[in-house]
Amino acid sequence: MRQRHIERHRTKRIGWLRAAVLGANDGIVSTASLVLGVAAAHATHSNIMVAGVAGLVAGAMSMAAGEYVSVHSQADTEKADIELERKELKTDNAGEHKELAAIYVGRGLDPALAKQVADQLMAHNALGAHVRDELGITKALSARPIQAAFSSAASFAIGAAMPLLITLLAPAASLIPLVSGTSLVFLAVLGGVAAHAGGASLTAGAMRVTFWSALAMGLTAGVGALFGTVA
Repeated sequence: MRQRHIERHRTKRIGWLRAAVLGANDGIVSTASLVLGVAAAHATHSNIMVAGVAGLVAGAMSMAAGEYVSVHSQADTEKADIELERKELKTDNAGEHKELAAIYVGRGLDPALAKQVADQLMAHNALGAHVRDELGITKALSARPIQAAFSSAASFAIGAAMPLLITLLAPAASLIPLVSGTSLVFLAVLGGVAAHAGGASLTAGAMRVTFWSALAMGLTAGVGALFGTVA
């Protein structure tokens, strides 16, 4: 018996991948920038560590809350649209048949075949057919608020721990170059891996993340140095 061919598409991982990459990237950038800004203001090593740890906790909770609210809003919209579709199927079933058939005609089927496909799919699962083909909501891409919030918080904490570890181990005299240099390496690797996992160019992904992260760190360090000098 011939085995079924199973294809593994990247869209199945897009939900958690987006949240995880965003969280880790933000964790490294924001924490490294915070550490560099405080260090450039000539703070003590212990004060730099306190600021970094506080940034990790606050950032992780902020990412979790923001991601949860954002994705939950998407989930609420999806539920409302599905409920509306369910009501329309009860009140105007014939019209929904025509609407689904018109979608298939627009995708290239001739009207007779489109009507036949619509009839068969609606006989099997009318709501499922409209949710998928009219609303564009699929199981792989549907909103998952808790999963997104947890992924964001955990990945932010992991990302933030990297520059914090370097800050803890680095001598005061070379803290700024070590934190900035290692953080950019971490970010380049993260950007490349994320781009590769999403099917994009590894080099382009790494360069894009590194450029904007270096800009953020440079600006924050500049602000810290300015206010440290003024103080």
